[in-house]
Amino acid sequence: MSKTKYIFVTGGVSSSLGKGIISASLAKLLQARGYSTTIQKLDPYINVDPGTLNPYEHGECYVTRDGAETDLDLGHYERFSNIPTSQANNVTTGRIYQTVINKERRGDYLGETVQVIPHITDEIKRSIKILGSTGDYDFVITEIGGTVGDIESLPYVETVRQMRWEMGRNCLVVHLTLIPYLSAAGELKTKPTQHSVKTLQEQGVQPDIIVCRTERHLNENIRKKIALFCNVSPTSVIESIDAETIYDVPVLMRQEGLDVEVLNKTKMPTDSIPDLSDWEKFLFKLKHSKSEVNIGLVGKYTELKDAYKSINESFIHASAANQCKVNLKLINSEDLNDRNADKKLNGLNGILVAPGFGYRGIDGKIIAIKYARENKVPFLGICLGMQCAVVEFARNVLGYKDAHSTEMYSKTKHPVIDLMEHQKKVSEKGGTMRLGSYPCRIKKGTKVYKIYNITDISERHRHRYEFNNKYRENYEKAGMILSGINPKDDLVEIIELKDHPWFIGVQFHPEYQSTVAKPHPLFVEFVKAARKHKKS
Repeated sequence: MSKTKYIFVTGGVSSSLGKGIISASLAKLLQARGYSTTIQKLDPYINVDPGTLNPYEHGECYVTRDGAETDLDLGHYERFSNIPTSQANNVTTGRIYQTVINKERRGDYLGETVQVIPHITDEIKRSIKILGSTGDYDFVITEIGGTVGDIESLPYVETVRQMRWEMGRNCLVVHLTLIPYLSAAGELKTKPTQHSVKTLQEQGVQPDIIVCRTERHLNENIRKKIALFCNVSPTSVIESIDAETIYDVPVLMRQEGLDVEVLNKTKMPTDSIPDLSDWEKFLFKLKHSKSEVNIGLVGKYTELKDAYKSINESFIHASAANQCKVNLKLINSEDLNDRNADKKLNGLNGILVAPGFGYRGIDGKIIAIKYARENKVPFLGICLGMQCAVVEFARNVLGYKDAHSTEMYSKTKHPVIDLMEHQKKVSEKGGTMRLGSYPCRIKKGTKVYKIYNITDISERHRHRYEFNNKYRENYEKAGMILSGINPKDDLVEIIELKDHPWFIGVQFHPEYQSTVAKPHPLFVEFVKAARKHKKS
């Protein structure tokens, strides 16, 4: 096999066109043909990682197995390809500049004047190529965040220009752009795409393939016009029409021949046929539900759908696995109180209390958990959601009325959730939590054991606070089962209730490991429990 090919995915006209989905879909198609692929995201912002960014600003922070806090697009990469990503799959301007400055301080540049070209661009190139050199991949797909023309993106586009010059046909550029439909004129307009490509050309990069995001089908005249004005062949103009679900996109891209175009331009064999049979079975189950349930997601970032992206997608995977449509109702925990809980939560077949940080909305989460526990509604608490379940149980079952997490109230007399011991000397915010995959041992005979059907699992974490082991005996006597324990540090990872049909809280984030090929068993069984509750 020839050496690694590098594919860059850039965007123009508007952000949020779906570069991540196009990148993941292309990777899926190449993977279905037998090629090994990986995807990385280059983010132009100066933050070192999204770990300290507000979800309202950036959406969900996705965590990899090796503990990297990364862009949410890496979640799409994993969900589509079923291949874990790592720290190397997400690079930010902050990390690039931090590395270059550290090298300058050590004297690595031997007194040279450090500049954007070549030092910053060389570091970007090194970060891009490191995946190809260590993973033995046929294709490395690199998505560049933002849009062409952004000041922040200039060093990345310049890096692409240099790599195109150095690598020839081993390097290819896919440009995603918008073809808006003007209802007043009754037609699709190509001018924004022409200007976007022109801007890219002015920076020295000629795209090889143009993917056109559109809400109406492109006719042949529009394709020829785009090809003529943007210096590409008509077969290289790919339609990306609005889809019913993001999981339709690989099938649509196969119909458009995106993978064939990429293989032809990189001089790679096209004789294999992409096998998407399992993917198509998933889509069939997803679109042909035999039942449906209503599940409430209680959190404080409900105005922004991307804040709980992995949870949303995990429910989609579980929906297909059960052929049961999940109607997800987003409930802002700040709006939930004792007076309106019955009205807002009545009719739900399941309640999930979401992860998060800080005091805002905590009372509403605890009220939702109390409702689920007392009314026997299936419940799943994730990270802070599990901690809130511990607090609710302490207050309303154990009788510790002031019980709380020391994150919210440091002077509580009953700190049932407390700061982890190794976190007590940590002062910096970024990248300092308990991050990444850690082992958990499950007790046999518990609900969770029946779900996983194994005793030893590994799940991804992102937290600073934990169940306070001083209270373990009290909880167990009152009917809470501590069903999952970290074997090394003796940390409580999973809780469940004896006298409840389905009440589970987990300190980890199961949503980070749910994929199309392997829906997470907790979500699959949660939806199944919700369906059973609805029937009863």
